[in-house]
Amino acid sequence: MKKPAADRILMFLKMRGEATSLLIAEELSITKEGARKHLLNLAQEGLIRSLVKSEGVGRPSTYYVLTEKGLSQFPDTHAEITVQLLRSVKNLLGENALELLISDREKNTHTRYEKVLSGTRTLEQRLDALAKIRSEEGYMAEWKKEGREYFLIENHCPICAAAKECQGFCRAELSNFQSLIGKEYVIERVDHIISGGQRCIYKITGNSI
Repeated sequence: MKKPAADRILMFLKMRGEATSLLIAEELSITKEGARKHLLNLAQEGLIRSLVKSEGVGRPSTYYVLTEKGLSQFPDTHAEITVQLLRSVKNLLGENALELLISDREKNTHTRYEKVLSGTRTLEQRLDALAKIRSEEGYMAEWKKEGREYFLIENHCPICAAAKECQGFCRAELSNFQSLIGKEYVIERVDHIISGGQRCIYKITGNSI
């Protein structure tokens, strides 16, 4: 069953970060006027907001992005209970116990991902496999190539509340990605959801060392 237009717009903005009414109309295969009507309704509900960008010669363009309320339509997995458990571990057992918990999770995740990536040979094959398994876990992952650089993009973070409570989760994920992609590449996080970004984006470049 096809999703309502409003839901598809929210999903498109979640995946793209921002988009104009023309891009949204093309994505939904509707008229620009129809897209504007849906965008107006979503804005009135507080799910999206507009921003104006000057793009050189010509009139500025209006882009639409999700608000905090809009982002909340893509829920964090068991957010409240996860945060409570993390705080209990820290309060009862100390910071070191929390680091051990994250380290154990990182090790288990790495082992599981390594099995999935075991048959891959090229960087693009590895990114295909990694994006697939991350998407299955709720990260809405994809990758793209721009020139000689690759980008692993995660449009959602299903453990966002836990990551905000303890950024060790984010450090562990970056460490795992570096290990899984290989030492011949350098991976750096260039956008971060918990730092206010729309998405988590990892840039992958060849290691010149």
